[in-house]
Amino acid sequence: MALWLVRHGETEWSLSGRHTGSTDVPLTPEGEVQAKAIGHLLAGRRFDHVLSSPMARARRTAELAGFGDRVLASDALREVDYGGFEGRTTDEIWQIHPGWQLFRDGCPSGESPDQVAARVDRFRDQLSTLAGRVLLFGHGHCLRALAVRYLGLSIHTAAQMRLDTGSVSILTMERDGPTLALWNRRVPSRAVLVADASIRLGDVP
Repeated sequence: MALWLVRHGETEWSLSGRHTGSTDVPLTPEGEVQAKAIGHLLAGRRFDHVLSSPMARARRTAELAGFGDRVLASDALREVDYGGFEGRTTDEIWQIHPGWQLFRDGCPSGESPDQVAARVDRFRDQLSTLAGRVLLFGHGHCLRALAVRYLGLSIHTAAQMRLDTGSVSILTMERDGPTLALWNRRVPSRAVLVADASIRLGDVP
């Protein structure tokens, strides 16, 4: 099995660093270009299952990437519930809670790190029953959490796993166990660079 993780394209809130969970912010024009570039990158690759967060920014990314007719929505791919920190930047939160870290401290009236870990663990176990390549369209923190739990690491490790908008990552199951095959590969949004990205990813499972 191989899991291909796609973080949705740029939004106004991701651009400004505002934590975006339940707020349904649309893609920016650049975010739509990023989604189309992801489609060029993935063109010709076979995926046995395609799942997306139900949020519009993730579903729109899947649609523009060419998977709108196949994608199934999954609540398991929703972003972390930021509770009282929804819409705030980390700098704003630090003014109230100096040194706050999402994957250590959680969010007031939102999800705790343990709750996030339990949610993605259940999803990971569901995915393990699927054969072939699985393509997932989701959000930064949720996909980071899924990746570290897939690799058997502590949820706290997700804090060190930067994941940009419009990026592709790949998790595989190899002879020695779960493996990180590719991480945070930002897809160039200009057509002249997309072909080069596709060539360099040609040998990824």
